[in-house]
This record gives sequence, C-alpha cells and structure tokens, in this order.
Amino acid sequence: MFGEFRDFIARGNVIDLAVAVIIGAAFATITTSLTEDVIMPVAGWLFGGADFSSYFVLLGEIPASYAGSADNYAALKEAGVPMIGLGQFLTVIINFLILAFIIFLMIRQANKIMAKPEEESGPSEIDLLTEIRDELKKR
Repeated sequence: MFGEFRDFIARGNVIDLAVAVIIGAAFATITTSLTEDVIMPVAGWLFGGADFSSYFVLLGEIPASYAGSADNYAALKEAGVPMIGLGQFLTVIINFLILAFIIFLMIRQANKIMAKPEEESGPSEIDLLTEIRDELKKR
C-alpha cells in the first residue's frame, strides 16, 4: 500500500496540481491586496471618501459589553454581532472578478500558444479541398 501511495504522489499530475494550488494561493493574495489596497481606496475616493467596509446592516442589538465604535465592521464582527457586510461582500466580488479575468487572460494566452504549432503544420482542410477542387476543374 505504501508503494502504491508513493507511486501516486510521484506522478507528474499530482506534483503539478500541488504546485498550481500553491501558486494559486499566492496569486489570490496578490489579487486580494490589489482589491483592498488599490482598487477599493480609489473607488472610495471617487465616491466621496466612502469606506466600503463600513457598509453593513445590523441584524441584532450590539451587546452592552461591546466598548468599540458602532461603525467599525471588523470590531463588530469580532464581537459576534449579527450583521450583513455589504461592503465586504462587494470587495470580495470585485476580488473574484479580477482573479477570474486574469485567469481568463492566462488561459486565453496559453490556448493561443498551444494552437500555433497546429496552424504552422500545414494547410487547413479547407485549403486542401479547395486545391483538389481546382485541380479537378482543370481536367
């Protein structure tokens, strides 16, 4: 059983998958930083200094033991106050869209690179059929 497990782990697909997961996690960190540290502050500045993390809806009462600000989403969340974090949700949506768009661009480029050798291998079927038709017309 250990030998089978070793063979499974040593296969190229498993190692490639592990590398992809690690790179994906690091890439997600970069896009999160891009969203939270660059895009959202600019969006807040464009909308008159709005801080999107402060957009939330309280679903219950703030406990009397809570000593922080009623406008601090992170502190209220840590205190266990029930609420809907609309601003945080918007930030996560933007982060996802950026990540999905960058992955789309990467896949698109990879497909272009992989398709080139096939195109350069010779004429297409349509070109060949056109040549055959033209030769038959000449006879």
